[in-house]
Amino acid sequence: MRRIALFVAGTALALVLASGSAAAASFSAHGSVEQVYATGLPPGAEASLLDSAGQVIATRNANDLGGLLFRNVSPGDGYQLRLTANGETSGPLTVLTKPPAPPSTPIYDQTVPSDAYGYLTTRDGTKLAYSVHPPSDVTNAGGFGLPPSPPDASAPGPTLIEYSGYGYAKPDGPQSGIATIANLMGFTVVDVNMRGTGCSGGAFDFFEPLQNLDGYDIIETVARQPWVAHNKVGMLGISYGGISQLFTAQTQPPGLAAITPLSVIDQTQTTLYPGGILNTGFALNWAQERVHDAMPAGPDSGQPWAYQRIQEGDQTCADNQVLHPEAADLIGKVRENDHYVPEVADPVSPITFVDKINVPVFMACQWTDEQTGGHCPTLAEHMTGTDKKWFTFTNGTHVDSLSPEIYNRLYDFLELYVAREAPITKSALVQASAPPVFQAVFGIDGMTLPPDPIQQQPTYDLAKAAFDAQPPIRVLFDNGAGNSNAGWPYPGFERSFSSFPIPGTTARSWYVAPSGALANQPAAGSASESFIWDAHARPLTDFSGDTGSGAGGLWTATPDYQWTQDPGRSAVSYVTAPLSGDAAVVGAGRVDVWVRSSTPNVDLQATLSEVRPDGKETFVQNGWVRGNERKLDEAKSTLLEPVLSLREADVSALPRNRFAEVTIPLYYEGHVYRAGSRIRIRIAAPNGDQPIWSFSETEPAGPARVAIGYGRKMPSRLVLPVLPGVSTPTGLPPCPGLRGEPCRDYQPF
Repeated sequence: MRRIALFVAGTALALVLASGSAAAASFSAHGSVEQVYATGLPPGAEASLLDSAGQVIATRNANDLGGLLFRNVSPGDGYQLRLTANGETSGPLTVLTKPPAPPSTPIYDQTVPSDAYGYLTTRDGTKLAYSVHPPSDVTNAGGFGLPPSPPDASAPGPTLIEYSGYGYAKPDGPQSGIATIANLMGFTVVDVNMRGTGCSGGAFDFFEPLQNLDGYDIIETVARQPWVAHNKVGMLGISYGGISQLFTAQTQPPGLAAITPLSVIDQTQTTLYPGGILNTGFALNWAQERVHDAMPAGPDSGQPWAYQRIQEGDQTCADNQVLHPEAADLIGKVRENDHYVPEVADPVSPITFVDKINVPVFMACQWTDEQTGGHCPTLAEHMTGTDKKWFTFTNGTHVDSLSPEIYNRLYDFLELYVAREAPITKSALVQASAPPVFQAVFGIDGMTLPPDPIQQQPTYDLAKAAFDAQPPIRVLFDNGAGNSNAGWPYPGFERSFSSFPIPGTTARSWYVAPSGALANQPAAGSASESFIWDAHARPLTDFSGDTGSGAGGLWTATPDYQWTQDPGRSAVSYVTAPLSGDAAVVGAGRVDVWVRSSTPNVDLQATLSEVRPDGKETFVQNGWVRGNERKLDEAKSTLLEPVLSLREADVSALPRNRFAEVTIPLYYEGHVYRAGSRIRIRIAAPNGDQPIWSFSETEPAGPARVAIGYGRKMPSRLVLPVLPGVSTPTGLPPCPGLRGEPCRDYQPF
């Protein structure tokens, strides 16, 4: 049985917390970072927050558990909390500012055992649940013996933090976490639940500044433990646990050695509101799950593992539920922020702050990630605060950031920048233990790691020099076609580059022409082609099975996609002539179309595909736009990376009975269109081309008649970022086979 531990540094910690809290006879009040919270109040009791002059600045009622939280409180001293019923008032409270470094650092002298479940106290007194997993947690996993734990707590070992609002601190292993992988690589992992989730105290909000500062406090506390090698920790995680690294690393905690964000977003809005259209599939469902998980733990609410701990007598977990009802109204925030407001959107969009990250970074993302979406490559050009950074991009599903080629490099990076050891020291173990990992992640038996040149270097210095010499941008092409088994996550080939966007990229335009063609020049004169816009013409998604690694699941070798054809007249389609040579496309791109609609607003989806010489069609990428939000942000846009304004002030109805130019920004791709293939673009209502993204609140509410104009005065076109000089050593990939890119028989309109 794992030990329960809640250790604090006695008097020193009490002194730190005293500046921000005060206790009264019947309740406890605390100052936080631009917040004030209280516990122990009578359920439903009204209480007021007073400023230093005794003036009421806000009044609220306690929740049913006796907790209360005031947000957006200006930093300062002398605040008090007063119960309305009897006038009982707290002592003076200090509200802290946002700068990462706390007023005092003795709080980081807490003891965290090297193999335990427990609670770590942050700068505002909130207790976060954690679970420490040493490598011995997976001893003999899959039949492979692992090094034993250090013989005593003073023997240091390399350590990683995994941090999110999922059930990470669950003692027998994190929910949706990848701590086991790090254990197999010889690392201790400290899994921590964000405030307001699971057994952690506090109230949840989506990546609020306080949550990021908690990450700072976690890193500084863990880094000081005697069992942590070099008194520096790295961060590990995929998806939510990858995104949290970007938010935490921007605070620049001194104890942070490196980060490894996998399968992440670049901006909240590119996943939540692609093109200005609410993603009611994955994104909204994910937000609703966070609301559920942030509720107090009970038989039908909160995280089940937390409820189980409470039932088993964990009083700290029970006490920590008191502020969970104070969670921010996440769904309300989603609805209220359907347009871009910089002061709201930028703080939760990594693209705006990754320049502050100053530690080594290893990042991997997929162009066709069905959850986070294909937009994370924008982070590469904005991550200017460190010159130690490596990015791998590939087609694939959400978990393909753990595919064999990336797995090798992830291990190398962690060994060099966190463990500070030569990767060769544990290479044999990592190679031997990888197959059960891949079976669990992808549902595929028999996968192995390919040979890795970094792991063949005999010393740390030689290995680090070899790793550092690798170009920062790595593109894995044709993921799913690099093995005799179609759909196994191995690339057909790879290329590396010095930066992103890739130098030498050229903008190649194909213009809409008569008979559904894409031509090299605009057509003479002007013409148009119409379709009946109908968001219900096809199913919401192109997949309906298991979205993980179960039988036939989305992450397996050959998912059962149902990529349906467009019903007659429900879309328009344009294709190029057969390509005379291979065309490597790496980047975003755009579809510029002249649109006339029978309604003042219409949501559009562009679908890019490759029509192959063998009569098959392979999905490549999508783009979206809400017609009345078509205005581009000229300051942010380039020809190959258009950025919509999405500001409410820029909303403009489509003109009645005439054409208007509309740009549909495409999400990112890394695809080689083979010689003899044709490039196709389809324009229709949203839905039907993504596995779990969908749009059930499209505009207009019913069918509409939409015309696409073309010709010299209306030069509708497809623009793609073509990279000259990329040699292609492989032929057409199998169909199906490419991961995240369904394939079907081609049917011309």
